[in-house]
Parts: sequence; C-alpha cells; structure tokens
Amino acid sequence: MAPSAADHATAPSGDGASNLEDLVVITGLSGAGKSTAMQVFEDAGYFCVDNLPPEMIRGLVDLFLHEGSKVRRAAFVSDVRGGAYFAQMSAVLDDLAAGGVAARVVFLDADDEALVTRYQETRRRHPLAPEGAVRQGVTAERALVEPLRERADVVVDSTGLKAHELRRKLAEGLLPRDSGTRMALSFESFGFKNGPARDADVVLDVRFLTNPHYEPDLRPLTGRDSRVVDHIAADGRLEAFYARLLPLLDFLIPQYVAEGKAHLTVAVGCTGGRHRSVAVTEFLARRYADADGVVVDVVHRDADRPH
Repeated sequence: MAPSAADHATAPSGDGASNLEDLVVITGLSGAGKSTAMQVFEDAGYFCVDNLPPEMIRGLVDLFLHEGSKVRRAAFVSDVRGGAYFAQMSAVLDDLAAGGVAARVVFLDADDEALVTRYQETRRRHPLAPEGAVRQGVTAERALVEPLRERADVVVDSTGLKAHELRRKLAEGLLPRDSGTRMALSFESFGFKNGPARDADVVLDVRFLTNPHYEPDLRPLTGRDSRVVDHIAADGRLEAFYARLLPLLDFLIPQYVAEGKAHLTVAVGCTGGRHRSVAVTEFLARRYADADGVVVDVVHRDADRPH
C-alpha cells in the first residue's frame, strides 16, 4: 500500500548526521480520518503534531535534521484548518524535496455522502462552512485539496470504514515493520443477530453463557455494569471459560507480535451484542491493556442498539 520507511529515509541539510528516518505529512478531507491516522503514527512512536501550518513544517524539519536530534520519525497533519497558509503546502513539499528531504504524503479521502453523514452525526461545523451547509463545505474543500491528492504517495479511502477498521488499514499499510512498532490489539463485541464481525482474526461465541436479556431489571443495562457481569458469572461457566481462554490468548498474542503483525482483532459475539459479549470484551481489554508490544482498543459494535 505504501513505500517503506527505508524508501523515504531523509538526508541531513547540514554537516551533522541526522537520525530522521521517516517524515509523513497527513492531509485530505475533513472528516475522512486524519486524526485517526495521526493516532496510528503516534502509537507507533512517531513525533506527531496536529493542525500544523505548512510554513512551520520547514522549521521543525530543520530542527530534526540537526545533529543530536532524537526525533527519528515524525508525522504532521496539515489541512484547510490552516486557512490561507494551506495554499503553501505544495511549495513547502517542493522545498523539502529540493533539500533532500523526502516526505511521504498520505491523503485521507471519503465520498461526499460519507463525509456529510459523519458531520451530521457529530454535529460539528465544517471548517469551510461554519455558517452554511456541510455539503457546500465538502465541495469547496475538495477543490482546494485536489492538487495534493494528485501528488500524494498514498490515498486512503475511509468510506464505509469504522474507526478501528481504518486504524487497521493504516497500520498495515503505512507503518514501517520493525520491532519498535506495537501491534494494535482490538477487542470487539458484536451481536450475531446483527451480522457477523467484519475483518475479525479470532471470533469467540459466548452465547452459551447465561443471558441477562431475560431479566427485566438487567435488560436495559449492558455488559459494562457489574450487576450484569455478576449475573453472567453466577453459575461458574464464565470463570471456567476464562480459565481455558486466557492461556490460549497468552500464547497467541506474543506470537503475533513477534511475527510483526500490525493489527489483531478478537471479536466476541453473543445474540444481541449488548450483555455477554460486552462483559467479556471489557474483561479482555483490561486483562491485556498492559501487555508487552500491543496497543489495546475496545469496540462495542452493537451495545447501543435498541433492545
């Protein structure tokens, strides 16, 4: 999906040696996932700055190229929030290239309908339409950023992707593969009646556990509530399940980390995705939050659906 970090190693601008190995400029459409992309690089140990005007990129890169700089990898998000300064982005990239600094340009895109829907769901204002319709802002922004899309090294279309799916796509395609990169470990709850989990590496079916749905006092709650967990655990099967599952995951997760896998999704399913799967997912996320070599993420796909 993307050139490796080695393909983009940068050269120092002065006489001193530089440790800067990878410089990434993240740009694209508002609402397409630039913040998620920055989080992926930040979790991988990159020095990250959000909403950086293009002119400031030059100054920071100069600092990174000085002898003694400890910044090896950096990622900047620069977009239309920079106002008039954003128009200088192409010129800044040209200047960096002329000075021997090869920056990867990662462009986040999505179709108009997806962007409008995301803004409507979050009720945020579009930066180019603070008082107007979101769709007008999307159209105006697309025209402004099109030149950068054409020169991007990588274009990532986030249409139809949930946040954890986008993180996985970005991590697998954009991060350099080395021992310093932590694996993104996602625990996802879901309900089988709402469809299977997408892109799961490991699927656990916990429909054998006692179902709190049939208890009127517990039905409105989710598996995050201790009363629900106590009800599920009352007959001892939950504890017996963990006694067998945890040794398996204790073995598997370090193996995937050692292999260099960028992302592992463990999906836990029950009938509706509200009680049992949520309780187990929360437990596993806590259990492995501090595991070596991983960054843990929790997704509850169906927990907030009407019951």
